[in-house]
Amino acid sequence: MKQTIALVDDDRNILTSVAMTLEQEGFQVRTYTDGESALQGLISRPVDLAVLDVKMPRMDGMELLQKLRQRTSLPVIFLTSKDEEVDEVMGLRLGADDYITKPFSQRLLLERIRALLRRNEASRAEGSGATPAGVMTRGDLVLDETKHQCLWKGRDIQLTVTEFLLVKALATRPGMVKSRDQLIDAAYGENIYVDDRTIDSHVKRVRKKFRSADDSFNQIETLYGIGYRYKDA
Repeated sequence: MKQTIALVDDDRNILTSVAMTLEQEGFQVRTYTDGESALQGLISRPVDLAVLDVKMPRMDGMELLQKLRQRTSLPVIFLTSKDEEVDEVMGLRLGADDYITKPFSQRLLLERIRALLRRNEASRAEGSGATPAGVMTRGDLVLDETKHQCLWKGRDIQLTVTEFLLVKALATRPGMVKSRDQLIDAAYGENIYVDDRTIDSHVKRVRKKFRSADDSFNQIETLYGIGYRYKDA
């Protein structure tokens, strides 16, 4: 069964050219020219991944992403201009899984889409460090890969695919320090370049989500200049 990608951009030239490339690669594609119509479409007809432009009429990409994250952990890639560094950081904080700056290579976008879809599938599969049922338990933390579910003290923590894989990478070996490069490999796979700031933004957002459920949460420690680790229970 073909996977479906949603493209949301007010530039019809980008929509047409990217849609053609993705369809040639075997994907089904749905296109939207503004955030408001995209929101309605994605709610009524879910897709496997969405690519969102930041600047759009009626509802920009930031607002669209925020509304989507209230309902779904759908993998999302942001398209942003080179001078929109603040938008990139804000997008990651709101729950984007990745971002690409315009102008961009369509082959690069294709590789990012494939990487995200692979991670989405992997996060639902049984992996190392999990029980045969696909569940990892570390003290008050429970990660169910088959359901893409994260529980902290019995409370559901809504994580994106990237966030889930970061938590899994850290919690698999509590007490062991993970460098940013190791976390990039765990969450993005090899051969995908992501800078350190992206990982830092993801970790900050993960902490915020856990602390919204438990303000005493402090399991993810920062070792300045080295990386992060998950505290032993």
